[in-house]
Amino acid sequence: MKDEMTQQPLEESILIDFLLNDSMDNFREEFMQLHPYDQSIFFEKVEPDLRKKIYHYLSPKEIAELFEATKFDDEQYDLFLQEMDITYAADMLSFMYTDNAVDVLNELGKDQVASYLNIMDRESAQEIKDLLHYEEYTAGSIMTTEYVAIPENSTCRSAMTILRSAAPEAETIYYLFVVDDDHKLSGVISLRDLIIADEDTLIKDVMNDRVVSVLVSVDQEEVARMIKDYDFLAVPVVDFKNHLLGIVTVDDILDVLEEEASDDYSKLAGVSNMDTFDKGPLQAARKRLPWLIILLFLGMFTANLMSIFEQTLDKVALLAVFIPLIAGMAGNSGTQALAVAVRGIATGDIEEQSKTKLLFREAGTGLITGLICGLLVVGVVYFWKHDLLIGILVGSSIFGSIFIATLGGSFIPLLIHRMKIDPAVASGPFITTVNDVVSILIYLGLATLFISSL
Repeated sequence: MKDEMTQQPLEESILIDFLLNDSMDNFREEFMQLHPYDQSIFFEKVEPDLRKKIYHYLSPKEIAELFEATKFDDEQYDLFLQEMDITYAADMLSFMYTDNAVDVLNELGKDQVASYLNIMDRESAQEIKDLLHYEEYTAGSIMTTEYVAIPENSTCRSAMTILRSAAPEAETIYYLFVVDDDHKLSGVISLRDLIIADEDTLIKDVMNDRVVSVLVSVDQEEVARMIKDYDFLAVPVVDFKNHLLGIVTVDDILDVLEEEASDDYSKLAGVSNMDTFDKGPLQAARKRLPWLIILLFLGMFTANLMSIFEQTLDKVALLAVFIPLIAGMAGNSGTQALAVAVRGIATGDIEEQSKTKLLFREAGTGLITGLICGLLVVGVVYFWKHDLLIGILVGSSIFGSIFIATLGGSFIPLLIHRMKIDPAVASGPFITTVNDVVSILIYLGLATLFISSL
């Protein structure tokens, strides 16, 4: 175990020594034995002057394989390409799978993209241009055009010939997609079925014509959901006339799931884009400040709301002790309901017919949890402060706050989703403010109403 733990740093040290000593042959021999992912990790760690030596020691095709093994930060793509000679960088991009090259180019400025496209070979440039015009976060933007298409009237023998020819450039060969004379998607056949089929059998006689596909304009989250539900390795992408345009592979979907999860989590945390540990304090602050400033002003609104009940608090100072408790309980219950609703929307479990069911369920949950918590608080406050009326007031406020916060936590994401806005943004400003305002209004409103009895 100890040898395994020390192996990676030892390899890095050896590789750095080879670079420092200008030992190209030794570096290549050692470096090319690593998995592409390990190569990319080493590449990312070394200093820029050593990376420039790596560009000299490795071909553009070898660097392309390294780039495809992992996903760098957006700023790093620009940095690495700027370090390369522009012709070298263009060649490297042309060797990447088209969808991956598009992902890299989407992080660059338009002038840079135009420069690379003008330098690289015409065929690669055209394939990249075809994907660049698709709207971001759609099936078209993440699909690859390196797939194997088989004419439906060909025999299994000729299909194998086509496969052998196309396989080196294809991103996956586990599914072969069948097209008619107009290049419309007509079926799919697995590699296994092709191998065991009789060589003289026509493809259209052994293919599966009930093929599942997605439109090129479909959101990438829906594509990810489909691949997960059907357990596909790839799904074909078509236009509105069913022409086969490309495929989305499961490895691209893994990147989408990670990207969407990170994006949702950043919104739930009130951050515009999730910052990472390698960012400086200034960059991290710039990402967090917008939501914090919004929440600051919303908090001031809540504070101003409390000033309306200043006379009530002056008469019964004990009421102020329980404000954090009531607001906190409302916030906790609202966050729980929010998490259920946002997850259901993200996974597609919540459909139109189940939205009402969700609201009724959360209303019932809020009633039960609010009632139990309210009764517990009545007992605790009575034995703590020996004041039954205060206990009933606080318990009733917690009951009402939890009920409304739970209902709001599920209703607000559904409303925002209907407005075509990402429901994950409902967490910070909306749920927090609603919970605070509602809990304070209920608590201090009841206290003002029964002030004479307290």
